[in-house]
Amino acid sequence: MESAALSRIGLAGLAVMGQNLALNIAEKGFPISVYNRTTSKVDETLDRAALEGNLPVSGQYSPRDFVLSIQRPRSLIILVKAGAPVDQTIDAFSEYMEPGDCIIDGGNEWYQNTERRISEAEQKGLLYLGMGVSGGEEGARNGPSLMPGGSFQAYDNIKDILEKVAAQVEDGPCVTYIGEGGSGNFVKMVHNGIEYGDMQLISEAYDVLKNVGGLSNEELAEIFTEWNSGELESFLVEITSDIFRVKDEFGDGELVDKILDKTGMKGTGKWTVQQAAELSVAAPTIAASLDCRYLSGLKDERENAAKVLREAGLKEEIGSASSGIDKKRLVDDVRQALYASKICSYAQGMNLLRAKSLEKSWNLNFGELARIWKGGCIIRAVFLDRIKKAYQRNPDLASLVVDPEFAKEMVQRQAAWRRVVGLAVSAGISTPGMCASLAYFDTYRRARLPANLVQAQRDLFGAHTYERTDRPGAYHTEWTKLARKNN
Repeated sequence: MESAALSRIGLAGLAVMGQNLALNIAEKGFPISVYNRTTSKVDETLDRAALEGNLPVSGQYSPRDFVLSIQRPRSLIILVKAGAPVDQTIDAFSEYMEPGDCIIDGGNEWYQNTERRISEAEQKGLLYLGMGVSGGEEGARNGPSLMPGGSFQAYDNIKDILEKVAAQVEDGPCVTYIGEGGSGNFVKMVHNGIEYGDMQLISEAYDVLKNVGGLSNEELAEIFTEWNSGELESFLVEITSDIFRVKDEFGDGELVDKILDKTGMKGTGKWTVQQAAELSVAAPTIAASLDCRYLSGLKDERENAAKVLREAGLKEEIGSASSGIDKKRLVDDVRQALYASKICSYAQGMNLLRAKSLEKSWNLNFGELARIWKGGCIIRAVFLDRIKKAYQRNPDLASLVVDPEFAKEMVQRQAAWRRVVGLAVSAGISTPGMCASLAYFDTYRRARLPANLVQAQRDLFGAHTYERTDRPGAYHTEWTKLARKNN
């Protein structure tokens, strides 16, 4: 009797993402309680629920009323700013919660904060999930990709809700139990790092086509639309074609040309690169994309550098490069370079996940991660299905680059890839993401690298020793003494 009027789940934090996720849950037939410290947001959500189909949303105006309005075992999703606000929100609710109840943090949280909160929750008999949510505002409303990690019991309690609310693809809903601890947040962090790489590579394709090929925004819109019906089919390629079509309401031409060339960021890309360094995993494409965001922020310095170097005699190659270019071939080459570079970027992200999974014994299922990224999320792309199949063929795959299918594609595209990078370099156009991907590919595929010389240098100045190719053991040589003696 008592539970008849109670909500199945609760959600606190009603910025647009929170509102949209709450309405998505309600629309799938699950009565939901909502709460926000600023009460006008509760009213706003209730108004939307009425307008969008009289959805079963119950507004609550105090932490106590919110918690007590949810049937046991209670499941509370919180969508507030990462860091201290999460801890404050947990403190406000946990006072009224009972053993077996669960908190689900749906923000972009640092995975170690989630692991700390899991153990704090355990001391109170509470369950905890750190759940990555990807897809932006639209995904939250219509079907996101969800990455829950932490208590399996907590996941099991709301599995039916998450499977209905998540984006749906042909092989199931875009949600799976990721693993223990902060694995859900870590996977979402790496997803965002891959997203940084993807966006950077697309911007480089645009730069080369526009400034080497001399293509107009109209032509670019058509090219990206065409690309979106082939191997590059993805959310980011699709929205890029839309961006080129939007006219500027305050003047002539397209809006994209009036946007200041400074890229913002919220921190997940930086965390990804820091973790790669901590785990000794090479992630140069993702690192290059982060560096480009930093450099884009130096707008005044870049404008001054352009002026100083022009006065010093640097000739501007950009713009003059398009004469004599075979546009059709360039477009096809850039398509191939973008695809090959993307494979390297995803390979780096998956290798980072594998290293962390081994360190933390998370037993991440990489094929399943690729599957849940096929819908709802920002990096959704048709080729994720091929990544899923690569890991199904070989769960211990060392790198996507050596999967037989992807290896064949890399080899087929490498000539075009090298042409694009070479053309960009000679035209003075920076393509750090494509260059980083190509350098990664060329380094990874070589059986022997010049690292022997670096190790010899380390041994000379620091007696760090070295191994030999022809016999076992560690060796140290008095390099300087021998070199002088031989002279």
